[in-house]
Amino acid sequence: MKQSITLERVGKFMGLGFLTTLKDLFTGNLEREDFISFLRKVIVPLASILLFIGLWHLGAKALFQREANFKIEKALTDQGQAAADDMKACIASGDVSCQPNTLPAPSQVWDSYKSLLKDHRAISDDKEAFIQKTATINAKREANGQEHITYTGRPSFIDQIIMSLKTVFAGFLLALIIAVPLGVLIGLSPTLRSAFNWFIQIFKPVSPVVWYLLVFMIVKTLLIYSNDDSSFIISFISVGLCSMWATLVNTAMGVSSVDKDYINVAKVLKLGPIQKVFKVILPSSLPLIFTGLKITLSVAWMVLIAIELLAQSPGLGSFVWEEFQNGANDSNSKIIVAMFVIGIIGFLLDRIMLTIQNAVSFNKNEGI
Repeated sequence: MKQSITLERVGKFMGLGFLTTLKDLFTGNLEREDFISFLRKVIVPLASILLFIGLWHLGAKALFQREANFKIEKALTDQGQAAADDMKACIASGDVSCQPNTLPAPSQVWDSYKSLLKDHRAISDDKEAFIQKTATINAKREANGQEHITYTGRPSFIDQIIMSLKTVFAGFLLALIIAVPLGVLIGLSPTLRSAFNWFIQIFKPVSPVVWYLLVFMIVKTLLIYSNDDSSFIISFISVGLCSMWATLVNTAMGVSSVDKDYINVAKVLKLGPIQKVFKVILPSSLPLIFTGLKITLSVAWMVLIAIELLAQSPGLGSFVWEEFQNGANDSNSKIIVAMFVIGIIGFLLDRIMLTIQNAVSFNKNEGI
């Protein structure tokens, strides 16, 4: 009895209620409904993951064999039986010079993931050694008013992830700064709503590539006398402009649909325009505003990769493109690693925004 209570407390404290479920499962005390729920929430997802990995492995193996057969047949047709036998032996030996370059197997992707982490540690060590080596020189340069000598080596995979996160959050902040105040003004005024409606409807569906080109035209002119790299500025502005529309529309909708009784109470209390916005309108509109912000962050993360690719910003978009252009034997595996990282980060960002949304929403929703 005491052990059961302890397990329940641990489960509740850590948010791991399945500990109690597992105990009941192995002791035979699990109710039928709880057992079905356990199957649906734990066993079925695990089974689907294993099924996915199995199908992926079989598909990769089939594609590998198909391209291997093509290479052997082509060698046979072009150079004869001896060349075909050599190609077959080369493929069987695992020599990277002749391996089919197709969809990698799960084991290859895992090896590439470990290789990227190892590469990150090596680059971090080089960067730390460089900083220590140039510390004295930089101190003298700083005393003379000169710029520091900075590390110019290539970024690691982790560095590129961090750069992408910086870009997406900068773009998200820009979208918030533009969309929320403008949405409040549009929501408060039917005249402004009519004036801006055409603008929103025309520019909302514009492709991120077009936004990038527009931002590039403007920023490169504004920074024409600057020698600094403008790729980060171009990237985050493009991301912000691409993703702000959901927040703008939801904010305007939330403000325009505020209960008229609240507005009347504000008039009775003789609240000024600013007080009315911050004490009545925004609190009432928060659920819809956060719904828009959640969509904005998701869109920002989706368009980020394409924009970074175009802007040559040292983020995940640039990493994917460089690996695709590289064409090395493990490039495909690294692209798949990046795909999983992008998906996992996108999922985590969505969960964070959903948590915040539920905290300020009247209706608690479970996101999909």
